Amino acid sequence: MQNHDITACCPQEEQTAALRPLLFSSALSLSPRCSCLRAPMLVALILGWWLVAASRAQQLPRPSLSLHPSQGVSLGDPVTLRCHLPRLAAWVWLYQDGGWLYPKGKEKEQDAAEFSFVSTLRGQAGRYRCQYRVSESAEVSVESDPVELVLTDLRYPPSSISLHPEQHVGTGTNVTISCWNKDYGATFLLHKDGSSEPIQRQDSSGGDTATFTLFGVTPADSGTYRCSYRPWHYAFMSSPLGDSVMLEVTPTPAPPGAAGSSRGNLVVAVVGGCTAALVFILVLIIFFLLSALRRRTQRDESPGAPPKKPETMEFQVPSSDSEGLTYLELQAVTPSTQPPSPPAAPQPSVIYTEVAVGGRH
Repeated sequence: MQNHDITACCPQEEQTAALRPLLFSSALSLSPRCSCLRAPMLVALILGWWLVAASRAQQLPRPSLSLHPSQGVSLGDPVTLRCHLPRLAAWVWLYQDGGWLYPKGKEKEQDAAEFSFVSTLRGQAGRYRCQYRVSESAEVSVESDPVELVLTDLRYPPSSISLHPEQHVGTGTNVTISCWNKDYGATFLLHKDGSSEPIQRQDSSGGDTATFTLFGVTPADSGTYRCSYRPWHYAFMSSPLGDSVMLEVTPTPAPPGAAGSSRGNLVVAVVGGCTAALVFILVLIIFFLLSALRRRTQRDESPGAPPKKPETMEFQVPSSDSEGLTYLELQAVTPSTQPPSPPAAPQPSVIYTEVAVGGRH
């Protein structure tokens, strides 16, 4: 794959947004020196591009754009923007927001296209996207997510930095990092060595100072920190990284007896859980027993239950002692819990008597 040098392309006024995919996919071709087109042709190409984009853009998957190197690019350094294509493509376009348009035709369909700046200029700093078109088709993809090309200008003096509390702190401490410069109102960025992106950013307070706070630090926050800034009027130009501060976070030791206390708490929790389970089981057993007893009692006291017949009890007296005795038939009645019924008419008692007449019974 050959790199495409785009530092000598047409000036911006000759490469407006009108010269997007349809311009390079049509029968027209541009000379190496990018000669200007007349206004009517530009209008026609604009309309054609918008119609094609509106009808076809959603049919192709989105490409992705990456920057190499991804950071630390200074003015005059080479840099490459690589457009990764989910489908083989014949035309690829690189766009700079509000700036240049870079087309690239491919001799054969490939899955990536590279756009290289041999020596970066201040005007090439900015936000970029890419787009592609498949071979022998009017289908044009949507644009990729943007990437930012930030150029470091060594003419900006590095920022100063301070750390409070200094260097050694315990876990859970709030740490403050202050960054400042003397001459520029700017947006400050806090960097940590080993991180590819700034971990925090903040507009300066009063024009020259920014304060970053790390809340409740842990050993993972240990490391080397630096600051950079971007002047307010040049969002994609950066100062070089300034001086560094070292933060070391030490784990807070556990108080004496903490381990024994933890084990004791665990034992208490287990015993408490077992006790609660036993009490719960006992409560269930008592509940079921009481429920069964109550159902049995209700069944015995049901008003529809047939009353029991009273039993007749008979008393026998020996005949030898029967002289002068009166026999009475009694009825044994079993007590009942039923409410008493209205009194019935009294029945005459049956009395058996033996009367001696003339010495005979």
